[in-house]
Amino acid sequence: MVRPSSVVALPALVIVWVLSSAAAPVAPSGTAAVTYVAPAPLRVLRPFEAPPTPFGPGHRGVDLATRAGEAVHAAGAGVVIFAGAVAGRGVVVVQHPDGVSTEYEPITAAVRRGAAVRGGQLLGQVDGRHGDCAPGGCLHWGARRDGAYFDPLLLLAPLGPVRLLPWRPD
Repeated sequence: MVRPSSVVALPALVIVWVLSSAAAPVAPSGTAAVTYVAPAPLRVLRPFEAPPTPFGPGHRGVDLATRAGEAVHAAGAGVVIFAGAVAGRGVVVVQHPDGVSTEYEPITAAVRRGAAVRGGQLLGQVDGRHGDCAPGGCLHWGARRDGAYFDPLLLLAPLGPVRLLPWRPD
């Protein structure tokens, strides 16, 4: 028997397969649907790289090109479950009602733990350094469900079909 939520997710899975070999995150039945938006402009500097093992090397999120002080927005509605420093960098984690948590760093938080946020609401500003990026040069955006990281760009796949336009180099 096919559940209605599986039928709705099927088009997203087809698009996701083109974008990534990882499976799209599907909300557990009985949970609220969340509409996701990009937390900052989608200029990907470093893509998600799934680790071969839970503690193996990889890149557990995407790095988006930013400027110091650029606004960081919640990718979806939820509750802030962490807003503070980790290893000297500002981090905000939002728990969404579909079981996904999203992470943002390095940022100076404009929200506190326990705050309810809407999708697109300001979480803070890019402040500090992540990885090989220049200070303020990127926002690391991560996503996980049940403790397992997945490509956060998959959250955006349900926004509609991907259409490739003709390339015009001029």
